[in-house]
This record gives sequence, C-alpha cells and structure tokens, in this order.
Amino acid sequence: MNQNKKTKVLFVCMGNICRSPTADAVFRHFVQDANVQHLIEVDSAGTHAYHIGHPPDHRSQQAALQRGYKMDDLRARAVNMNDFEAFDYILAMDKENLALLRQRSPKQHIEKIQLFMCYGKNAGTETEVPDPYYGGHQGFELVLDMVEEASRGLLAHLCNKHKG
Repeated sequence: MNQNKKTKVLFVCMGNICRSPTADAVFRHFVQDANVQHLIEVDSAGTHAYHIGHPPDHRSQQAALQRGYKMDDLRARAVNMNDFEAFDYILAMDKENLALLRQRSPKQHIEKIQLFMCYGKNAGTETEVPDPYYGGHQGFELVLDMVEEASRGLLAHLCNKHKG
C-alpha cells in the first residue's frame, strides 16, 4: 500500500441517514483516536436519493452522542459513479445494498465492494447491520454495537496494510 496515499473508506446504506452515517462517525472517531487520520479518509453515502442534504436521523444522532460520537455535521448524499473510482473500500451495511452497489459498479472496481460486517469478529454469522429506521431505541443501540465491533476489525486491517 502506498504510504503517501490515503486509504479511502465509504460506508453505504439505503438512505444515508441511519447506518452509514453511524459507521462514518464511529470509524472516523476510531481513526482519530488511533492518530491515523493522515492515512485514512472516511465518508458515507446511500444507494437511494431519499434524503439528500439532510442530517442523520435524530435517533441515530442521539444514540451516537450518548457514546461520544458526533455526526451532526454529516449530510446525506447518494453514491455516484465517481465513488467507485475514488474509494478503496466500499462497505455495504446489508446484502441488498451490496447487490445494488455491485450492479452499478464498473467491473474494474467490483472487488472494492464488501459487506462492512466482514470485519466484525462474528463475520461468519453476523453479515448485515439491520436497518433501525422503523424500530425502537434498541435498534439504534444494536447498530452502534455492531458498527463499533466491525470498525475495530476494519481499523486493525487497514493499519496492518499500512505497515506492510
């Protein structure tokens, strides 16, 4: 891996107001805590353009803030064709969004697209981050638990790649 080039990570869910901005905020926090922000760049987007320009869902923000993650500066955007070229890792929150991303991606970038939970310690059993939008508070807490776990694994993976 080129030491001079930042590794760019894009988190993707459907509307970019719950899961992917949560992953964006949590992973960015982990990157800053590890003092590797000079090596890793983080962003998030949605496969659907439902909420472009809107801040993350207030329930996501509230749950994240209780754990020390700020995301009030994030705004929803849709995945665009440039993202497939610009990002090194395009991490989908679930299989449906994974399939949509693979359909849209130019063939030469398809290997960049993965499920985010493949970096979690239960990668074989927990493959999807469930959408908390229509549920209660517990759903947002579960998303945070899963995102924190997968973020630890992803950060370890990227730091190992930068060492090599």
